Amino acid sequence: MSSSLFTLTLIFTALLVIHIVYKVIAKLQPSKDYSGIGQKIKTWWGMFVIFCLATLFNPIVSLISLMVLAFFSLKEYFSMIRSTRKADRRLFLWAYLAIPVQFYWIYIGWYGMFIVFIPLYVFLVLPLPRLINKGTVGFLRSVSSTQWGLMLMVFGLSHLAYFPFATPEYGSKLVLFLVVLTQLNDVVHYLVSLYLGKRKVVPTANPFVTWEGFACAFIVTTATSYFIHPYLTPFDWKFSLFIGVLISLAGFFGSLTVSVLKRDLLIGDDNKFDSLKKSYLSRVDSLTYTSPVMFHVVRYFFDFM
Repeated sequence: MSSSLFTLTLIFTALLVIHIVYKVIAKLQPSKDYSGIGQKIKTWWGMFVIFCLATLFNPIVSLISLMVLAFFSLKEYFSMIRSTRKADRRLFLWAYLAIPVQFYWIYIGWYGMFIVFIPLYVFLVLPLPRLINKGTVGFLRSVSSTQWGLMLMVFGLSHLAYFPFATPEYGSKLVLFLVVLTQLNDVVHYLVSLYLGKRKVVPTANPFVTWEGFACAFIVTTATSYFIHPYLTPFDWKFSLFIGVLISLAGFFGSLTVSVLKRDLLIGDDNKFDSLKKSYLSRVDSLTYTSPVMFHVVRYFFDFM
């Protein structure tokens, strides 16, 4: 059995066991809210499918899958923006058109354009639909919120798709390494906050973000990075600890930022806020931060990227 197939089998078995344990605990303790864990497990299965596509088939398949994920994440983000005008909808259309272009740069391996397309060129061109329609009311809010969504949901997540193209030898395993640590960080933070959390970071945005959860997730994520790095990365033990710390911190700030963002956009609309707890945004919030952070740190220190 090849190492890749063995890795996939091991991951599938672990996911299956975790899923069964989650179902059993949720039935034994119906008073506890484990919905956040359930959504994370669904994300794991989705990422596992993408990892299988990238490993067993062509990386282009996983590229398209992540492009679709970015599209739906951006679509959900736009759905939270209230008082959408006709000019804003034109702006959203331009933003959607930027998604396949961004992923095309990944496909052809043009790193220089990939890294500046959304932060620079889209930023400069995006106001044009509002200028052409001579819209002045809400101009800054609509343009800036659209650019923010592109940076978070498209630019941030697109780094996940670039790993297999930047380094065909290690790319798929680095993606797995990143996703495992990011999701583990989220789950540990959630569980510790649920059972032991007392000091909330931002109580009005997310009651499951506590300092106790952050501390425990930080330790567990960093330790896990040390133990699994020989199997999934070419890193030495020192760099594995360093990258574990970075992923834990970036994941914490990513989850916190998206929580505050959703609460800000949906003030006064609690029903919609509750429904978005099961959305794409809640599943990929941490990855929007951890993906670019790990990608650029690894690219800076290692020649294989």
